[in-house]
Amino acid sequence: MKAAVLTAFAEPLALQDVPRPTPGPDDVLLQVLACGVCHSDLHVTDGDQPALKAATKPSLIPGHEVVGRVVECGANVTDLKVGDRVGVAWNHSTCGQCEPCLQGLENLCRRAVITGVMVDGGYAEYMVARASHALPIPDALSAEEAAPLFCAGLTVYRAMKRAQVRAGQRVAVFGIGGLGHLAVQMVKAWGATAIALDVDADKLALARELGATETYTANSSDELKALRKAGNADVAIVTSAAKPAYDTALRALRPGGTVAVVGLPSEPLSFSALALVGLEANIVAASVGTREDMRAVLDMAAQGQLRCLTETQPLEEVNAVFERMRRGHIQGRVVLRCCAAH
Repeated sequence: MKAAVLTAFAEPLALQDVPRPTPGPDDVLLQVLACGVCHSDLHVTDGDQPALKAATKPSLIPGHEVVGRVVECGANVTDLKVGDRVGVAWNHSTCGQCEPCLQGLENLCRRAVITGVMVDGGYAEYMVARASHALPIPDALSAEEAAPLFCAGLTVYRAMKRAQVRAGQRVAVFGIGGLGHLAVQMVKAWGATAIALDVDADKLALARELGATETYTANSSDELKALRKAGNADVAIVTSAAKPAYDTALRALRPGGTVAVVGLPSEPLSFSALALVGLEANIVAASVGTREDMRAVLDMAAQGQLRCLTETQPLEEVNAVFERMRRGHIQGRVVLRCCAAH
């Protein structure tokens, strides 16, 4: 089968013909219909995050925003059948027995196996998935619409949940990219006021189209003063990977407000203790999400409350997509079409 393979860190992925994988007794074999390109895939490929680099298996096939059709089931699989259309997220499998799993925090499982890091992912014509963690895709969603929801949509949903966003609140979204444009829609769907901040005028225009009622240029002192005059925000969801976005987010909070950490700057975050105490501010973080969270995201999308802006490219263009991602030239999410035959 055709696959994009990581043979060396910080090098282009190699397009290779590799053996089609065989599912184990608890697995399904998927014909990959679509796979979203996530910034985490770029971190894995570049080897610039030590923890990810250490966990990455040799000759890895990346990709963890996968939609595929079941073409073979392992001997123990009873909940899925050949022909089912399912999605696969960051967690290939979780143990169900460790303390986080027993507390309903399977996204923090101590023995989790990570798709596209520890096992091969979806940058290929076929992949193996653990049947228990492959979730059915609603008929209302195409493969290309659904794929990015398995990381971008899931992570934003988890951040909203962790920040306890409620109807009537003012919620500021920092960075209107692949995650941020979904966050704006979720804020609106939850009955809160969506406020968008970015340095790109086109992205702010997109945010308005998607339901943001206020937009501000994030690096303009005058516009940040206007945000303060408008009442600041109860919650700031930072999807940007720029450290200054976090500095600004704290200053944009109302007393008792919450900053949700989603974007991952390369340098450590730092907050003034005095500023935190003065606001009684809360800092929360979100790590992808659980299967329960994922089902909720798919349901929102199937009901028309959530639409990911996507661009489809063939698998062969993955390295060009990575280069555009490095340059910040992608709006929304790129989805790779991996199998010619559907």
